[in-house]
Amino acid sequence: MTSGAGRTLVTGGASGIGLAVVRREIAAGRAVVVLDRAPPPGDVAAGFIAVDMMDAAATDAALKAVLADGPITRLVNNVGLVRPATVDDTTLDDLEAVMRLNVGATLQCTQALLPGMRAAGFGRIVNVSSRAAYGKDLRSAYAASKAGLLGLTRTWALELGRDGITVNAVAPGPIATPLFTAANPPDAPRTRAIIEAIPVGRMGTPEDVADAICFFLGDAAGFVTGQTLPVCGGMTVGKSVV
Repeated sequence: MTSGAGRTLVTGGASGIGLAVVRREIAAGRAVVVLDRAPPPGDVAAGFIAVDMMDAAATDAALKAVLADGPITRLVNNVGLVRPATVDDTTLDDLEAVMRLNVGATLQCTQALLPGMRAAGFGRIVNVSSRAAYGKDLRSAYAASKAGLLGLTRTWALELGRDGITVNAVAPGPIATPLFTAANPPDAPRTRAIIEAIPVGRMGTPEDVADAICFFLGDAAGFVTGQTLPVCGGMTVGKSVV
C-alpha cells in the first residue's frame, strides 16, 4: 500500500541531520512536525512543538498534541545525547540519561504513532543510530544506546511488517553536526585523526544522511525492513593500508 502525502514526525529536527531530513521531506511535498527544545530556522515551513524529550511526561503531552491533528505515518527517531567518557569514568547517571533519550524516547514516539500507522496499513520508521554502535572509544553509554537502536530496528521489523510498517536504521558518522563538534573539538588531535581516517577523504554532511533516511521513508522502500545502512564514508569497512 502507498501512503499519499501523509505527515512526517522528526525528533531533534531543529538542526543537523534532523533539519536536513525536515527540508527533504518538505521538498517531497509532505507536512512535517518537529519535536525539539528549540525551533527550526524561520525559513522552514514545519510544525513545531517545544519539548525536552528527556522528560517522559512532557514528551507524552507533545505527542498527544501532535496526534490531535490526525495520524502520522512516517517517523524519524533522531534526537540524541552523547556523554563522552572512558569506561572507567562512565557513570550510571550518564548511562541512564543517554539511554533515556536515545532509546526511551524512540520507544515512546514509536508506540504513540503505531495505532495510526496500523489503521492506515502503512508506516515508515527510521531510527538514527551511529557508527559508534560498532565500537568507538570514549563512547560506552552512547555506543550502548545506539547499538540498542539496531536491536529495536530488527525486532520491530519482525513485529510490524504484516501491518505494512517498515523499520530501518541509518548509522551515520563522522558527520559535521553540532553534536559531533561538541563531542569532538575541531582542534583536538583525536578529531584530526578521525577525519584523516575517513576513506572517502572528507567529513559527511547532514544532507548525506538525510538522503539515506528519506529513501527509507519513501514508498519505494516498501520491501526493505530491519536493515541498517551505515552512512560513514567507509569508516565501518576499515582503512586500507598500502
